[in-house]
Formats: sequence, C-alpha cells, structure tokens
Amino acid sequence: MGTWGPGNFDDDAAADHLARLTDQLVTEIAEAMSGDPVELEPDEYWGVAVPANVELLAVLARMDYVGVVLPEVTTIETWKSKYLAVWDSTIDGLEPTPDFRTARRAVLVSTFDDLAELRRLADAG
Repeated sequence: MGTWGPGNFDDDAAADHLARLTDQLVTEIAEAMSGDPVELEPDEYWGVAVPANVELLAVLARMDYVGVVLPEVTTIETWKSKYLAVWDSTIDGLEPTPDFRTARRAVLVSTFDDLAELRRLADAG
C-alpha cells in the first residue's frame, strides 16, 4: 500500500474506500434512474436521494482525492434530463409556491450541471 501524505485520504486504502463509496452513490442513482419514474417524483425517497447523491459526488470530487470515480458527462446529462422531466411533470401536483418551484428547479439544474463540469475538469486533467 502506498502512502503519499499524512491526510486521512492520502493512501491506497483510502483511495479504494472512496472508489467503493462513489461507486455506491453512482449505482444508487443509476438504479433509481432505470426504475419506475414514480420513484423519482419530488415527494418520493429517490426524488430526494438522487440529487443528494449527485451533490455528495460533487463534494467528494471537489476535494480532489484519489479514488473518487465520477460517471461520464453523457450519463450525468441523461440523468439530469430524466430527473427534470419527472420533476417538471409532477411538482405542480404538490402545490409549491411559485418562488419555491423556481428556486428548487434552479438548484436541481445547478446540482447536475456542477457534477458534469467537475467530470469535464477531471477529463481535461
């Protein structure tokens, strides 16, 4: 096992752990996206957990730790499109205020876009 610094994530075991952790987050998102779209509705578990997982991936990616594995940009963009289609078609049934609807959608768009940009930066080296 290699160690390159004193930090908690500065060795091969930590990198392996982060790879498993990020793989779990990606797998959960992928499974939710391939499942019943009803489960992605804004008041359902995966409707909340998917953007939370996307943001957790972005947080880890920003730390620039070895072992963080992000999905391809095209995958992230596909997730964003599918998620927002469900969100857009169901959010009004929950009767949100117009301000909340606008603000929440902006956060969702930003969350997916941020992860895609982090992957682009990682690809650029």
